[in-house]
Amino acid sequence: MKIQIPLFLIFSACAAFGDVKLPAIISDHMVLLKSDKAPVWGTAAPGEEVTVTLDKVSGKAVAGQDGKWKIVLNLADSAPGPFTMTVQGKNALTVSDVLVGEVWLSSGQSNMAAMLQHSLGGKEEIAASANSMIRHFYVAPLRTSDGETLADDVAGKWDICAPERALYFSAVSYYFGKTLQRELKTPVGIIMDAYSGSICESWLSPETIQKVPAVKAAREAAAQYQKDYPPLFETYKKDYAAWLKQSGREDHLTPDVKAFAEGPVPAQGWVSVPIGSMSVPTLPVNGVVWLQKEVDIPATLANKAMTLGINPIEGFESVYWNGKLVRQNTIEKYPGSNDPVYTAIPADLMKEGKNTLAFRIYAPGKPMIFPSGTALAGQIPVRGDWSARAEYVLPMLSAEQLAALPKLPPMAVAKGGLSGSLYNAMLHPVSPYAIRGFLWYQGESNAGNAFQCREILPAMIEGWRKQWDRGDLPFYFCQLPRYYPKTADAGATNYWTVERESQSQMLRLPNTAQATLIDLGESNDIHPWDKKEVGERLALIALARDYGKKIPYISPTYESSKFEKGVAVVKFAHTDGGLVAKPVPTVVPINHLTTAPVVRNSSPDSQLEGFALSGADKKWFWADAKIQNGNEVVVWSDKVPAPVAIRYAWTTDPTVNLYNGAGLPAAPFRTDDYPVATQPAL
Repeated sequence: MKIQIPLFLIFSACAAFGDVKLPAIISDHMVLLKSDKAPVWGTAAPGEEVTVTLDKVSGKAVAGQDGKWKIVLNLADSAPGPFTMTVQGKNALTVSDVLVGEVWLSSGQSNMAAMLQHSLGGKEEIAASANSMIRHFYVAPLRTSDGETLADDVAGKWDICAPERALYFSAVSYYFGKTLQRELKTPVGIIMDAYSGSICESWLSPETIQKVPAVKAAREAAAQYQKDYPPLFETYKKDYAAWLKQSGREDHLTPDVKAFAEGPVPAQGWVSVPIGSMSVPTLPVNGVVWLQKEVDIPATLANKAMTLGINPIEGFESVYWNGKLVRQNTIEKYPGSNDPVYTAIPADLMKEGKNTLAFRIYAPGKPMIFPSGTALAGQIPVRGDWSARAEYVLPMLSAEQLAALPKLPPMAVAKGGLSGSLYNAMLHPVSPYAIRGFLWYQGESNAGNAFQCREILPAMIEGWRKQWDRGDLPFYFCQLPRYYPKTADAGATNYWTVERESQSQMLRLPNTAQATLIDLGESNDIHPWDKKEVGERLALIALARDYGKKIPYISPTYESSKFEKGVAVVKFAHTDGGLVAKPVPTVVPINHLTTAPVVRNSSPDSQLEGFALSGADKKWFWADAKIQNGNEVVVWSDKVPAPVAIRYAWTTDPTVNLYNGAGLPAAPFRTDDYPVATQPAL
């Protein structure tokens, strides 16, 4: 099941020509790039002359027949401000509190969008966050398109960094912007343009899609299936309804909903269900089960509409908040879920203090599966055990009934999953805005086609740069951190490791750089909480490459290797004072609250952890390693007397401790070209 978020494109007022109008991003508190080319644009009546003035700089333009106009200001010598910008046509507009400084665009998926309030040390950071020189424009609410329509505008507003607003800032972008502002003493604006769960294909420009054959073919097939799917689903709904009636498994709601949906939970009749449980032996496999949980809402979120994210459920769920039905899934919508479900909770139901969240799960066919977790606003987890109670029980299906259960046709791709959909709806509308460069944190959702991303990602960058038409704009990206449980198998790789390697392929383009995060991450949380280190590593890159700071910013990177007398000698570049073996970690973070002991793969006498060797038989074994000559690592293993290939940190959640003198972790690498996950067969 794919949740389709409605598309509300905000078009310019071309159909109702008249007053001069500006896009959402040209608004109060904005930061304009200190540049000789800072566009300001909008709409007016065809042929109308428009003048824009900011401090001592002004420009004029005439609206075209489509009502659109654009003026490019030269702000290369501008002071920081604040200024008031005036826009004069037949009517006059003013944009207040405008700063001139540095502007970066942050994009990707949920780890880029993750809020400061849900990051490590976020509470303390928010309290001390007041800084009027840092501004944040969040493209929200999030939108998708059909992959073909180019939007003219987005929704959103500029926020000044202060405790009451900084808690909603992207944590990575906040720490990046804070570091730049502190070092450069200039205003910093961040355009936050990310979409949780998005695939990189959805960020491709229409022109780029045509240049990548695999993406083009997939886009055409998905678009065609979207057209073919509705009649298939209509047939399925009729068949499913008939099956329910024939098998006597139609739903019947209890008349006493309050007893199940409103708290507090009585002492009798309910059982405790741990978060993450897929089922409970004392509860029915089929029938109806209620889950209830008390949620404590702080004053900062009271009386504010929120979105509740619900992990996959098998069954038809009804969601209640404080006894009020806020979502009901029926056969008319979809039968069960394979993806997270998002439910809006109205502001008038969000009260400070104790609130009651309840699920009614009706599972007439397949075995019931409870949601493994829920979260408010995509990030605030609902923690602790649930209380559960059966409303009624259905008998187990017979073999004949199970065989007759209609099969759901494969789901159509949601608009957000179509190639180009997010580029068209969220990126294209802000592309005239002058920026210094791009920041990118994405890849989790592309692990399933990780190998193909080495072609898609560079093409995406080139498409973005062409759209901005400002040369090779800097593109700095995050390589995926650790994730998944640790493994004792030195040859165990999966999509995650291949995605990291594909991300590094972006480095073949000019003016790109990678923030290596292999020493960060949590084995059981795809959203690691340490975003401060991520933002600061990206800032190091920008400070060194774009602002002339003489500081190290590149992780130790594989340069060459040689194999002789049963050992491998690996030479590294960017050692910055010499390679360093930090203490081998003794624990691995499971999530931001829990750790587990680390079992070393190398011998206790090995200086370094994370290296593996293979011989001609292509079997991998963990190896011992030590630093020599400041920029080399010697690697050996008694189990590989004649090594021919070497890997470092090439598992999903490696234990690593190799750094350079500047404290940056060595980047993962491999010297072999053995086939890997998602790589097409030759």
